[in-house]
Amino acid sequence: MEIFKTWVLLICLLSQLGHGFYLPGSNPPKYAIGDQLSVKVNSLTSIDTEIPYSYYTLPFCQPQEGVNDSAKNLGELFMGDRIQNSPYKFKMHTNETDIFLCQTKPLSSDECKLLSNRIEEMYKVDLIIDDLPVIRYTKQDNYLFGIQVQDSYQYHVFNHLKFTVLVHKYEEETNVPNVLGYVVVGFEVTPCSFKHNAESLKNLKTYGKYPSKIVCEDDSVVAMAIKENEPVAFTYEVAFVESDIKWGSRFDVYSKMVGAQVYWFPILNSLIVITILAGIILVIFLRTVSRNLTRFEESDKQAQSEMNKELSGWKVVVADVFRAPSHPTLLCVMVGDGVWILGTAVVTIAFAALGFVSPASRGTLVTGTLIFYMILGILAGYVAVRVWRTIFCGDHKGWVSVSWKVACFFPGIAFLILFALNFLLWRSNSSAAIPFSLFVILVLIWFCITVPLTFVGGYFGAKAPHIEYPVRTNQIPREIPAKKYPSWLLVLGAGALPFGSLFIELSFIVFSIMWMGRVYYVFGFLFVVLILLVVVCAEVSLVLTYMHICVEDWKWWWKSFFASGSVALYIFLYSIYYLIFDLSSLSGPVSATLYLGYSLLMVLAVMLATGTVGLLSSFWFVHYLFSSVKFD
Repeated sequence: MEIFKTWVLLICLLSQLGHGFYLPGSNPPKYAIGDQLSVKVNSLTSIDTEIPYSYYTLPFCQPQEGVNDSAKNLGELFMGDRIQNSPYKFKMHTNETDIFLCQTKPLSSDECKLLSNRIEEMYKVDLIIDDLPVIRYTKQDNYLFGIQVQDSYQYHVFNHLKFTVLVHKYEEETNVPNVLGYVVVGFEVTPCSFKHNAESLKNLKTYGKYPSKIVCEDDSVVAMAIKENEPVAFTYEVAFVESDIKWGSRFDVYSKMVGAQVYWFPILNSLIVITILAGIILVIFLRTVSRNLTRFEESDKQAQSEMNKELSGWKVVVADVFRAPSHPTLLCVMVGDGVWILGTAVVTIAFAALGFVSPASRGTLVTGTLIFYMILGILAGYVAVRVWRTIFCGDHKGWVSVSWKVACFFPGIAFLILFALNFLLWRSNSSAAIPFSLFVILVLIWFCITVPLTFVGGYFGAKAPHIEYPVRTNQIPREIPAKKYPSWLLVLGAGALPFGSLFIELSFIVFSIMWMGRVYYVFGFLFVVLILLVVVCAEVSLVLTYMHICVEDWKWWWKSFFASGSVALYIFLYSIYYLIFDLSSLSGPVSATLYLGYSLLMVLAVMLATGTVGLLSSFWFVHYLFSSVKFD
């Protein structure tokens, strides 16, 4: 009974953490003229440090009702989002100018230093209205709260914001007569630095009218310098503009922004190259293998008997090709975790491509990924134990140990890496630091749900019939002929082919999203690229396995795994290149350690997923090849 209550409690917790799930066709929030619109703030972020901080760690104006955190989900916590309320408030379709917000206390020396450091490190503020992030059309993305003047080496704060809210008249009829419904379809800002008159600020209250006109054209004029023992006054204005943009298309502008645009031509070019490459490999592979099989099967019994006496090539290793590999338990565990990761990626991207993940629902993609990963533990246990039984010719002993190791291998490594990186974020007082309570919750979810599901999959894998080998294996292994070059060089080189097909998407999508703060939600293309990557990895591994057994090398298990899994090595080398040349402004050892740590975790996941594709496809090929020919 206690176990049942624990499961119910954890499932309810997950449902609360994963709220905000987006379904296509859902109704947008509608506002009447004069309705209150609240602006929210997210963490301060910078591509120079990759360490986010809470908005209110700086001396900004705070809301009168106090600072409140918005409802969070697991994805927001992992992404470092800390969405909170702000003092900025608008009324739908009501233009306002020269609105006084607040005046800070005289800045202390520590506050001046902190403000200057954040400006120098290119931190920016992320404001949000109706789930839309603010856009600033300048050389820098979004709203930077300050600027450094190089000539005088002074720092100036942007203390006046000119907001533009784009609204679209809602087309459906309303039950209330003479009332128009509007939806928010755009959110823009132009910040500037303005020196307020100290006399004009006297007796002003929040949301009061500034007594004189605030003339502030753009951010090229800076006037409010950050100085010790001097306060900073903040003001704003807002204008509503009717737009033809539909509510369903309001996020399109984010993918067209400079530096965040989707590179359609390179993606299409990459898809064509991948398709042609896969076709060429497939044609060569089928023609080569079918010619051997046809020649072998069309021989009469006498000719076949003579050929068996003079076997050569892959036919020689018939009694060794299914010999158990070295470290079979580790191989089965890695295959199980690889299926786990690959299945999670396919299901998550498929749901996103179908429109179940909205960019307006922040963190939903990460939350969905974690939930799918947790559930698919049953698939990982099943595949790992099934492979284990196949390698040992149906022996089901040890399936419990294999299931347990599958449940601990990659999740354990990921937990250790994330905990070490999170320790650095804790030391830096970053908002991206995952609370210790969340770590405890994740451990409970893993121990109470994921591990049992993995054992359930392992149980069904132990009960399922194993795959029988088409040929017998000799007790004494055959000696492998000496080669002119190490076979592992060819294995490591094979990863260059799938990496070449993945390079454009890796550069323009994965790294730009993770480290440059770009927006991307064209998941249909990403799903196609993922499928084509799986095809290329499978075909590369097939060809390499065939080449190895043709030179009488029957140790193909691990080599087929790393033939496609070695793409991870090239991705890691590229991540180092990206760090040196594209993230050259990344400052501090903590930022570099975070980057390398997350890159290492991503590379490990890619190696397990692609290596599993290579091993399973090679096993199918070897089994099909030797079951299609009769040996004496």
